[in-house]
Amino acid sequence: MSKTRAKEPRQPTITHYDDDPDFLSEFRAAMLARGLATHTRNAYLRDLRACIASSSTPLTMWAEKDVLSCLSASQQAGKSPRTQARLLASLRQFFLWQIEQEMRHDNPCEHIKSPKLGSTLPKSLSETDITNLLAAPDTSTTLGLRDKAMLEVLYACGLRVSELVGLSLDQINLNAGWITITGKGNKTRLVPLGEYAAAAINDYLIRRSELLPSQKNDCQALFLTTQGGYMTRHNFWHMIKKYALAAQIHSDISPHTLRHAFATHLINHGADLRSVQLLLGHSNLSTTQIYTHVATARLQQLHATHHPRG
Repeated sequence: MSKTRAKEPRQPTITHYDDDPDFLSEFRAAMLARGLATHTRNAYLRDLRACIASSSTPLTMWAEKDVLSCLSASQQAGKSPRTQARLLASLRQFFLWQIEQEMRHDNPCEHIKSPKLGSTLPKSLSETDITNLLAAPDTSTTLGLRDKAMLEVLYACGLRVSELVGLSLDQINLNAGWITITGKGNKTRLVPLGEYAAAAINDYLIRRSELLPSQKNDCQALFLTTQGGYMTRHNFWHMIKKYALAAQIHSDISPHTLRHAFATHLINHGADLRSVQLLLGHSNLSTTQIYTHVATARLQQLHATHHPRG
């Protein structure tokens, strides 16, 4: 657990290196002006630094052959098709920015196709696993009540981990049974809590003040750390690993696994795709459609296991 007490939601910081060329700093500023999230800007810069290191030709002067050479080197290094596709996307955005700034007139990525990613299905958990995981925290303690509430909210609402740890008291309406989430692109959505998550929050709120420093009430975080501040994503990642072990869940899970479980279980119980899209905060329905494949795969597995001619 971080020893720093954060009275405001923790934000990712921009990675910056003193030896970055000026054009990278300018590109970063342009991405900020465009409103891209910090994680996205960091990913672009990380990829572009790797590209710079891979070639003796200055990045600003790359041609199509240089891009292809970089992608080939990435493949030979054992990088996944998804990593290669992200690398190409970063380069494409960089060269588009150069064109906008009239630094060049062509995009060397224009005729290069992204690697095929395949149809990998997101990892999920069974409903039994979820039940065991939600029962793992020791609710006789304040921290156990907090952890129980966090797990219940994550599963009940399908939040991203950054949305969960950044929750403030004013985002919760227990009487109405809703939480207000500001997600990617600063888009706001209302998500129902459900009775189990609402009850877990209520139980935790009764003892929440025990986590605040003496005579201080200056932090509006819903889920306080032992220092009385906002939690980090990294802290919660370790927490869920601990409870997965206690629940005897042997597959490798992360906070995002519960988001996948939320969507998968909704689809399995008959929820329509459009509603799941709204609850998850996906901009495009195509992003949500992966869960129809998850449900289909589950039905095929059940048929194969239980049908006499499966």
